[in-house]
Amino acid sequence: MPKMKTKSSAKKRFKVTGTGKIKRKHAFKNHILTKKSKKRKLKLTHSGLVHESDMNSIKEQLRLK
Repeated sequence: MPKMKTKSSAKKRFKVTGTGKIKRKHAFKNHILTKKSKKRKLKLTHSGLVHESDMNSIKEQLRLK
């Protein structure tokens, strides 16, 4: 059997924290920033956590299960 490879796209987008949660970045902070408020852009800067309902699929992509 060949090795189980991780999905390269998931590998680049997600990191696992020490407690086992998965960190992600917020979307919509790439371009067309002039119409977005300063408060909104600041909130998009900080990283967030993956929702529990998406956790299983992302763990599968990262081959953590």
